[in-house]
Amino acid sequence: MIDHPPPTIAAPLILASASPRRRELLSAMGVPFEVVVSPYREPERKPPIVPPHQWAAAVANFKARAVAATHPRRWVLAADTLVSCRGEILNKASDMADARRMLELQAGVPSDVFTGVALLRASEAGDYVDFRTARTVVWMRDDRALREAYLASGDWEGKAGAYGIQDVGDRLVERIEGEFSNVVGLPIGLVRSMFLRAGIGVCDRR
Repeated sequence: MIDHPPPTIAAPLILASASPRRRELLSAMGVPFEVVVSPYREPERKPPIVPPHQWAAAVANFKARAVAATHPRRWVLAADTLVSCRGEILNKASDMADARRMLELQAGVPSDVFTGVALLRASEAGDYVDFRTARTVVWMRDDRALREAYLASGDWEGKAGAYGIQDVGDRLVERIEGEFSNVVGLPIGLVRSMFLRAGIGVCDRR
């Protein structure tokens, strides 16, 4: 049995997110971390001139900076996921009617799921900042009965685009192009490359 070297960080990484799904995905990478929810209040609407992928990265960066400001010399990881379909940004549904509208909008056409990821550390010697975006294309089935059953379950609440891919599985989603974990909320492949670039060791527990 080969022992993996410990991650090369003096203190646990901070995950600036309350998402249990992001916690699960990050835990599988074997990097010790603690959760500090970012106090950053995201604007209700994206500025029209900013492309979705850039907005996701910018929001992740703002979230991370808000936590790093009170935790100097600590590595901070933040993420922001949004769904874009037919030129519209689909945030969390306000009610079931809004969730139905979002799911109907995505039915039978591809939609883009962008997750912006920011990794930074503030120190007297200067800040380390790295923020990027992952994209996954999702094709959703156009099946009214399946949509209504999912709406009745209530699992759409609190999820961008009115669905969680870990909940719907292939009941609503026909196929995806890109990283599955990106749709869940944290693109593991991208995060791993960002950690390695920053000198943070990774030992997957999957």
